Amino acid sequence: MPKTSARLLALLSLLQVRRDWPGALLAERLDISPRTVRRDVDRLRELGYPIMAIKGPDGGYRLEAGTELPPLLFDDEQAVALAVALQLAGTAGAGIEEAAARALNTVRQVMPARLRRRIDTLQVTAVRPPPARPVPQVGGDVLTALSAAVHAREVLRFTYADEPMPRRAEPHHLITWGGRWYLVAWDLDRADWRTFRADRITPRIPAGPRFTPRELPGGDVAAFVTGRFRGTDGSGEWPCVGEVIIDLPAATVSGYSRDGVVEALGPDRCRLVLGSWSWAGLAAAIGRFDADIEVIGPAELKDAFARLARRYADAAR
Repeated sequence: MPKTSARLLALLSLLQVRRDWPGALLAERLDISPRTVRRDVDRLRELGYPIMAIKGPDGGYRLEAGTELPPLLFDDEQAVALAVALQLAGTAGAGIEEAAARALNTVRQVMPARLRRRIDTLQVTAVRPPPARPVPQVGGDVLTALSAAVHAREVLRFTYADEPMPRRAEPHHLITWGGRWYLVAWDLDRADWRTFRADRITPRIPAGPRFTPRELPGGDVAAFVTGRFRGTDGSGEWPCVGEVIIDLPAATVSGYSRDGVVEALGPDRCRLVLGSWSWAGLAAAIGRFDADIEVIGPAELKDAFARLARRYADAAR
C-alpha cells in the first residue's frame, strides 16, 4: 500500500478528473480498501477540500466548489499549459496583467525543479502590431458581469458609451478580437444582432428576465463576427472578391496576401484570388505589389483600378 501522503495526492488527482466517483471504483483504482478511502477522504476534508458523499446503492464521492480555494493538483502537462496561459493573459486587454503575473509566480514556486526549468525556458513574448489608437482596457468586473449574463441567459440592461437611454439585449457570446472585447447580442430595441464593444458597456442592476437563445446567422460565431467586421451580413465572406494575375513568384505573393488564394502559374507568375470590404480597398491591396497586374475579373475590380489610377495621377500632378 502506498504511503498516506502519496495516496492522498492520488485520490485528489482522481477526484479532480471527473465529477462523481463510486467508492468501490476509487478503492479499485488506488488498490486500497473502501474503509481506507473513507479515511483518506476525511483527511482531505480536514485540509480544506469540500468532498461530498453521494448517496445511493454504491455510494461515492464528489469534489465540490468551496468558499476558499484549496491547494490544487496538476499533472506536468497541465502545469506547463497553465504557465503558458498566464504569460499570454497579460495581452488579453482585460486588466489582469498584474494578477496573472502574481499567479504565475505562485504556481512556479510550488513546481518541482524539473517543471520549473521547463517553465523558465518557455518564456513567451506576445508581440502585436501597435494599434492605430490605444486599445482601451476592460475592467474584470465588467467582463465577469457580461460572462455571467451570457451563461445565465439573462437579458442584459446596460448603458452604452455616451448614449442617454439604456439598452436591452440578449447576450449570446463574449469574444475577443484584435485586442478588444466584444459582446455579440440580440438587440431587443432594434430587433437585430449587434456587436457591442465591452469597454463601452456599463452593466445595470438588476438584470432582466431569462430568454431562450436564438440561432446566430450562419450558426458559427467566428464566421459571424468576421463577417460583421468585413461589412457583410455575417456569412464570413468578403463583400468584394476579385481575381488577378501578378508577375511575381507565388511564394512572394502568398506571404502578403492574408487569407487570399495563390496559385503558381510559373516561376515568376501567379494567380491571386483576394477579398476586401470594398473594390477600391481590394484594388489598393493588390496594387501594393510592385509588379505588372492583369485583372481577370470582375468588372467592378477593373473599374476600381481605373478610379485609383486617375486619383493617383491627379495626386502626382
